[in-house]
Parts: sequence; structure tokens; C-alpha cells
Amino acid sequence: MDHDVNGAVRNPPNRLVVGISGASGAIYGARVLAALADLGVESHLVVTRAALLTLSQETDLTPDDLTGKASVVHRLNDVGATIASGSFRTLGMIVAPCSVRTMSEIATGVTSTLLTRAADVVLKERRPLVLMVRETPFHLGHLRTMTALAEMGATIAPPLPAFYSRPASIAEMVDQSVGRALDLFGLDWAPVTRWEGLKGASSE
Repeated sequence: MDHDVNGAVRNPPNRLVVGISGASGAIYGARVLAALADLGVESHLVVTRAALLTLSQETDLTPDDLTGKASVVHRLNDVGATIASGSFRTLGMIVAPCSVRTMSEIATGVTSTLLTRAADVVLKERRPLVLMVRETPFHLGHLRTMTALAEMGATIAPPLPAFYSRPASIAEMVDQSVGRALDLFGLDWAPVTRWEGLKGASSE
């Protein structure tokens, strides 16, 4: 949350940083970009080379298809990009999906790409950082890294299916996870199915 010189909360601009790293699940990042376009939110995309490889293996999307969904695309090695500075105000950042390597780099603060630098900036500015970590099972090192990130202010949000929504397809499961992650930025995306309580059962 951004504050002015007097400590008052300022309304952040309507833009979100989107990182896509090389974990399985490139479609999550693509759907985040589509959701932000639906919501009229400016998206600032940075994508790793490994993510583009994953995209080619898991989807029919080309790199141009992916980048065409973003408002602004930043090169991975562009350390002079706007999103590398805390003075560039945003709603925060989502990394979807987030690989263990990317998660670990963010946790240490030793950043080697614009993606992890942008995440570090979001943390230091006390803005929301949501990491859709894709790995299973987790070993103790993974868990300790996630704990460290949570203590630093990040939100760990693995894309787990919500079966109460009765998804009829993988696409619906993906959109539910994406929408719930965007909830963490106060963004309400229409495809999300909201829990409305038990149906056809007594609450007693």
C-alpha cells in the first residue's frame, strides 16, 4: 500500500506487474493477462525464457500471442525498465506460475533478472506480491523459503482447484485459480465462482 509524505494512503494507479516464470502452468499467466484486459487494468509483463519453452510445450500459444495480451512488455534483462523502480507505482505484482528457482531468488534478494528485481521492488515498497508457486511435493527447503517470503510480506498462492465450483473443464479450473489470486489485489473477475453456502443440507 502506497503512502504520501504525511503517511496518508494514496490510491495506486490501475496497473499490475505480471511475471511468468518457467514452471508448469504457463496458461495461468496467459489467463491473468486476459483477466486484466477484461477488467481494464494495465498489465506490465516480464517473462522468462524458460516460461516461453513451457508455453510451447503446454499450449498452442506463440510468444507473440502471449505478449500481445499485455499492455506493456518488458525485456527480461532490462534493468532500466519502469518496473525496476519503486517510484513506478503499481497495484503490486503476481508471478503466475512461479517456479521454485524464481521463488528462491526473490526470497534471497539476490536478483538476476527484471522479473525477480520487480518482485523485490514490490516487497520493499510494501505492495502485494502474489506467487502462484507450482511444485509438488515440497521438500523442507521449499517450505522454509515460502515461510521466509510470507514473513517478508508475500502471499503464497499455489493454483489449487476449487471443486465446490464444479468445474467442467481444465479452463474453468484455471480461471477459478486466476480469479482467486486477483482477489488478493481487490480485483473482481466475473468467471470466479463464489461460495454461497451449503445447498440441500441442514446447517444443524
